[in-house]
Amino acid sequence: MEITKQTLAEAWQRRAAGHAPLHGVGLPPVAVSGDELEELSERAIETTEGEDEGLCLLLDADGTVRGHHGPYREVFATRDLDQVLYLIAEAAIRRRGGSLEEVADALGRIDPVWGRRFRSGGLDDTGAVEAACGRDPLEGLAWIARSWREQDPYTTLAFFRAEPGRTVDAERLALLYGADPVQVAAGTRLKDLQAVDNGRAHWDRQWESCCFGQAGEWTFLLHHDTPPGAFADKEAYAALGIKESVWLTATSVKAIYTFTYMRDGRLVDDDWGVLELLWYERGRAPYLRGGELDFLNRAVRRAELDHPELTNTYELYFHALEESLGLRLPRRDFAEGEVRAAYWGGQ
Repeated sequence: MEITKQTLAEAWQRRAAGHAPLHGVGLPPVAVSGDELEELSERAIETTEGEDEGLCLLLDADGTVRGHHGPYREVFATRDLDQVLYLIAEAAIRRRGGSLEEVADALGRIDPVWGRRFRSGGLDDTGAVEAACGRDPLEGLAWIARSWREQDPYTTLAFFRAEPGRTVDAERLALLYGADPVQVAAGTRLKDLQAVDNGRAHWDRQWESCCFGQAGEWTFLLHHDTPPGAFADKEAYAALGIKESVWLTATSVKAIYTFTYMRDGRLVDDDWGVLELLWYERGRAPYLRGGELDFLNRAVRRAELDHPELTNTYELYFHALEESLGLRLPRRDFAEGEVRAAYWGGQ
């Protein structure tokens, strides 16, 4: 059935009338053009309390419903009427406050499928909710989240993965970036750089250094400024066999923290452009629902429900990256200075 303004309004009225949690919740403003959406979004921002910009809907001529927070941030697009009703209810109930468990329970009372859907973080009914994580979320990758926001130990956390059965050579990668070949060949560790003059020399030069190694399927390279001439040998870089890469970059002075995911040489971002981690708010999916990064939406929701003790959204997000993509960093190696390290060559 093609969705129109009338079918949408009638369906929401029937759904809201039959369930106490939705009493008094009106259909969000519905626009049929970009100009109308901008006008309605501005009104919604003016009348919505708190940080929520308010949900507005844009109805395309083909019946696609696009959910927007503000005039420019599209958060979902679907032609499934039940999904639209669910997303309206989710936004309304979440906006009332309460824990995520309470939101899930409220949605489940409206429709058990909706409760399961919220817990899974997805839009469809596939994928049963797995057992709780059951381990320390601050191991793996999330241990670094807080210090990374202050640019410690490095502003850029880069990860690289090859096709199954292959690994990206960490030494070759570091050399192509410009790591000192003598230190790479010598197997220099972070503690070796820190040992000079009781660490003062490294304190002065740490912005010229990098750390590298492998954790699970991923090869990592952590650094601040990339030296001029990095990747000059494009053929050698291609020979590494990189299929996927993840970049987390921090510029704390400007409060800019970004996530970039490349797969098969293509940016995975649903055409959103720069993906800032500051967009992530607990309880709200950070990326387009049903989009290419929806797997991360699901992982974030599971992290939120599994670890209510974590109040830091960056720790939750990093734990979700570990669960969904397998990203890890060896905490003990960094703590004991055993991680491989080098200065940029010629510095």
